[in-house]
Amino acid sequence: MSYIKFTELVEKHKDEILEVERYVWKHPESGFREWNTTKYLAGIFEKAGYELTYAGDIPGFYTDIDTGKPGPKILILGEMDALLCPNHPEQTNGCAHACGHNTQCAALVGIALALKEPGALEGLSGSIRLCAVPAEELIEIEYRDSLRKAGTIHYLGGKVEYLYRGYFDGCDIAFMNHASCRQGVWFDLNNSNGCLAKTITYKGVASHAGGSPDKGVNAMYAATQGLNAINALRETFRDEEHVRVHPIITEGGASVNIIPSSATLQSYVRGATLESMAKNNEKVNRALASGALALGATVLTEDRPGYSPLLNDDGLADLLCEVAKEIFGDNVTRELPWGCGSTDMGDLSCVMRAVHAHISGCSGHGHGDDYMVTDPYTACVMSSKVYMMAVRALLENDAEKAVKITEGPALRYASKEDFFNDINKFMADREMVKYTEEGAVINYK
Repeated sequence: MSYIKFTELVEKHKDEILEVERYVWKHPESGFREWNTTKYLAGIFEKAGYELTYAGDIPGFYTDIDTGKPGPKILILGEMDALLCPNHPEQTNGCAHACGHNTQCAALVGIALALKEPGALEGLSGSIRLCAVPAEELIEIEYRDSLRKAGTIHYLGGKVEYLYRGYFDGCDIAFMNHASCRQGVWFDLNNSNGCLAKTITYKGVASHAGGSPDKGVNAMYAATQGLNAINALRETFRDEEHVRVHPIITEGGASVNIIPSSATLQSYVRGATLESMAKNNEKVNRALASGALALGATVLTEDRPGYSPLLNDDGLADLLCEVAKEIFGDNVTRELPWGCGSTDMGDLSCVMRAVHAHISGCSGHGHGDDYMVTDPYTACVMSSKVYMMAVRALLENDAEKAVKITEGPALRYASKEDFFNDINKFMADREMVKYTEEGAVINYK
């Protein structure tokens, strides 16, 4: 059976795939809250005859498909979470799939149903793990950190949490397609930044804003000074490190006639390497401390590991682009510039051969109020066909190509334990400024 014949196994389930895309679009849920999406997708998988392993205390599940012959294990992922996008015209409860993860859910269902068809596993070696994974968008940091403090999760992203729990143990190769708004290119991929997540809390002293402002310490002004200091740093960020720092104020006071005693910021520090993230985070912390010192406030920074830089595996990228060209012709490229966003697929790329590709089918701006799935057939059905053809290419002929890819250059980390030891260095709570009773600065670190 040719590759094209195998794509017909996906086409057979076109209507079901497109139905999934619409359902998940209309029922968006943010990260680590995707219980309805989990139940919906699991029902489809179980009806098709799959036995599922559920994450249990957080959303998501995975299932294994064994060919009956030894070989590498391939991991194919579908992200379930939506964004907080209250101004989107099709938002539900303030959420919308303004990054197209609903198309990933549909494509995952497509490959699952196709692999149940007679002859789908013919001539293959190894196994395939299909995973519906939560919480790729690194949002609602306070909520996620509350889950971490309660012991429910250890990390803020779904893939890195699943990796920590052992749900990806034994997986050698991982890939997924992300919906794209790019015009004129149907399939592409590029490397991208990592990030760490910061919560910053300034503490001052409340007083009457009109009657006795001199007796207060304005935490919001301290935060504003910290933001200005960060902006003054930007010319020190090296172009090749692709640094991005983009704080927001989430709390700045409760009443206009009270000097704010508390102000809270959230931010990422993104960069092309973990080293650049750490170096520039120290600059950011100095800037934040300067805002507190200027006003006589204090500031607490709570840093958490976000996502590692994504480095697509060259051998796997070559294979996926070759497969995509059979479907999309010349509308395939690997020449995109470095991406300055972040994904927890970067964490998987640290410990296994991984590729995070993009497939067209959407319009508007990613994470924007105008984001729409305008070509669901391409974004979902064609994505499933790429998966199907990639599985065939990797696992046929005694998994020859998959084995060759796994024998490529050394990964960034020899084990996931080494990886976690490294990123745990970003887990830090620091009280940046302390004072004597007389108000003199006694500590800055």
